[in-house]
Formats: sequence, structure tokens, C-alpha cells
Amino acid sequence: MFKNCVFKVSVDTKKWMKKAGIRAIKTVAQTAVATIGTATALGQVDAKLVISASILSGILSLLTSIAGLPECNAEDE
Repeated sequence: MFKNCVFKVSVDTKKWMKKAGIRAIKTVAQTAVATIGTATALGQVDAKLVISASILSGILSLLTSIAGLPECNAEDE
């Protein structure tokens, strides 16, 4: 389950941070687009809602990445 966990010695921390950051940024962007689209369909876009949902999704992405990222496969290197 924790094959590529950031806390393992075999995982390059800098590589993990870069890949987890990229993944979190993509998640933030996807959440913002989805929230804006949904809010537009409902008739009002609330900037606070979009920003808070997007930031929360980025934090959750980083926390989920702690368990491991397939991109940081130490066995391939």
C-alpha cells in the first residue's frame, strides 16, 4: 500500500515534492473549473467558494500523495 511513500529512504524527496506539487496544481485547476462551471449553472459564482474548494482540494491531493506516487517508482531508477 505504501510502496512509494515519501517517508521511505528509497524515494527521492525532491522528485516527490516536484511530482506531488504538479499533481496538486492540476487538482486545484480541475476543482476550480468544476466549481465555476457548477456555480455558473446555478446562476451565481461565489469567489470564496471557488477559492476555498480549490485550496482544500490541493491540500488533500498533497496529503494523499504522502502514501505514494506511481511517478516516484524507486524500482525503475
